[in-house]
Amino acid sequence: MSEINQNDSMQYKVDTKEFIKDYWTGRSEEFAKLRKAELKSNKYIRWEKEIKSQLPQKEKLKILDVGCGSGFFSILLAQLGHDVVGIDLTSKMIEHGQKMIENISGKIEFFVMDAEKLDFDAEMFDLVIARNVTWNLPNPKTAYQEWTRVLKKGGVLLNYDAEYAKDHHKQVLPANHAHNKLTKEEEIKCHQIYHMLNISCENRPEWDLKVLDEIGGIKTEIDLKVGERIYQEEDEFYIQVPMFLVKGRKI
Repeated sequence: MSEINQNDSMQYKVDTKEFIKDYWTGRSEEFAKLRKAELKSNKYIRWEKEIKSQLPQKEKLKILDVGCGSGFFSILLAQLGHDVVGIDLTSKMIEHGQKMIENISGKIEFFVMDAEKLDFDAEMFDLVIARNVTWNLPNPKTAYQEWTRVLKKGGVLLNYDAEYAKDHHKQVLPANHAHNKLTKEEEIKCHQIYHMLNISCENRPEWDLKVLDEIGGIKTEIDLKVGERIYQEEDEFYIQVPMFLVKGRKI
């Protein structure tokens, strides 16, 4: 556990979810700035094309953006004409999201909410979407159960993620990458999250497909080429590890 001693590990495991929430609270301001820049980047155009190709064939969708952060996906989907609900465990992220949508057209509602315990009735949404959320959940199987529970019959789950914990100490990022702006404390906390979560040891997305198969009622598929389509330049947004899509349709 590079740069993290065993005493630190035992201390942080006392309340894993609070530790993760504290990490993202600390990063919320610079994270919001990055997402604001992403809204004006060529990544926005690529994400728009990517997501539009995966959406259910319906003119106006009711969408849940899980772990929405400061609202990048929420804004993109609302501007496509859909009704969006964005949730995040971190209240500071939601505060930044509210500021981000002040001059945005479209219907977006933000709520502070746990991705593993949704405060919604069953079969409320046509689409549940997440980006870079599952890797830092203490109970990801519970999250998948909740996400599929709130999907309507025929609804679609789009979960974009990557195995960020695998070989993270060996990764060499571009000089201008956002993660190179982390403080030493933030970097150590991020690495600690990798070590404290069981999902870091799973082979993904095979693990995700197995979990969804166990839940049942979901027709699944994976796409391993998402990162190649979206992150073509080695810039501040660049993701070195391959991003994948876990897609499910409720049957």
